[in-house]
Amino acid sequence: MGRLAQTDGLTEIQRDILATVRDFVDKEIIPVATELEHKDEYPTAIVEGMKQLGLFGLTIPEEYGGLGESLLTYALVVEEIARGWMSVSGIVNTHFIVAHMINAHGTQEQKDYFLPKMAAGEIRGAFSMSEPGLGSDVSAISTKGVKDGDSYVLNGQKMWLTNGGTSTLVAVLCKTDEGGSSPYKNMTTFLIEKTAGFGPNATVPGLTVPGKIEKMGYKGVDTTELILQDVRVPADRVLGGAPGKGFYQMMDGVEVGRVNVAARGCGVARRAFELGISYAQQRSTFGKKIAEHQAIQFKLAEMATKVEAAHQMMVMAARKKDSGERNDLEAGMAKYLASEYCKEVVEDAFRIHGGYGFSKEYEIERLYREAPMLLIGEGTAEIQKMIVGRRLLEEYRIAQ
Repeated sequence: MGRLAQTDGLTEIQRDILATVRDFVDKEIIPVATELEHKDEYPTAIVEGMKQLGLFGLTIPEEYGGLGESLLTYALVVEEIARGWMSVSGIVNTHFIVAHMINAHGTQEQKDYFLPKMAAGEIRGAFSMSEPGLGSDVSAISTKGVKDGDSYVLNGQKMWLTNGGTSTLVAVLCKTDEGGSSPYKNMTTFLIEKTAGFGPNATVPGLTVPGKIEKMGYKGVDTTELILQDVRVPADRVLGGAPGKGFYQMMDGVEVGRVNVAARGCGVARRAFELGISYAQQRSTFGKKIAEHQAIQFKLAEMATKVEAAHQMMVMAARKKDSGERNDLEAGMAKYLASEYCKEVVEDAFRIHGGYGFSKEYEIERLYREAPMLLIGEGTAEIQKMIVGRRLLEEYRIAQ
């Protein structure tokens, strides 16, 4: 396995879980990932295997049928899955975020109803905050929910839903104008159950998932829009039971999501390093293996250092959250560092492969198209730096 990206202080259960997932990745994901990715084919068999392993309920408490594991365990599992194929980690990520939000903020009725089904993988979640004209400014959302008796009527258009078609539960952020003057107190999260599939939804009148958005990478997993036209949602499907808390609930979800994206960056970077160091020992130029050239050794050393640094930063952010402490500083740093280093390590592995890296026959070509998504997902590098900068000013503010 090599000595990179090892994690100290794990329990025997955590080590067993990771060993099981690593074996699953090596046997069930890596051998088929490139073929499925080139076809943009949903990995049905892989998803069924993850359901059998209990991965959809990894962090859901045992009382609801889950494994009750920590964010750290989840992040390390995601790192292993992304090492095999990043798209598969995306399938569990939005599900995990929605389950986390329900467990942390939901009413008891919502927990009792949703979490057991989510732990079993019977209900699979998607997370919907972004809109076509929104970018990183969440306060500018225009999708609106209007109270009408014991229901809300939702209208608007959402964008960039991972698992938008295959999911059966979507957590949707809407503007509700019930919280006062601040835009951040006028947002509400709605839990919408739907039928899996594309087009007008069979069970939710007015809800439409138009189809998959074509992407340069991150294929296999469906990324979609969500159109809401007079969609009626019962008031008891407001997350937490009261309006006006949606922004804070979503930001909590994004915070753990940033640790997830950092873990994905770590996994993709580690796979790129593995491919690079393996190819360097097989390819010969000027009468010797290219791994014996000092220039390549320097490159491998830099790649390995970045893999290790990103992994340790991701672990620190996850442990901070697990301890109950505020971790937006660490999560922002981890997401920023891991995604940037992932891009650099993948590009270096691509360079080591030379012309063959440009061929679709080689796995590194797929990684080269996947890495850019991590620069954007769960907030761009610029957003992470804004978060980190503001938190540093809070921590180091001088007396005036």
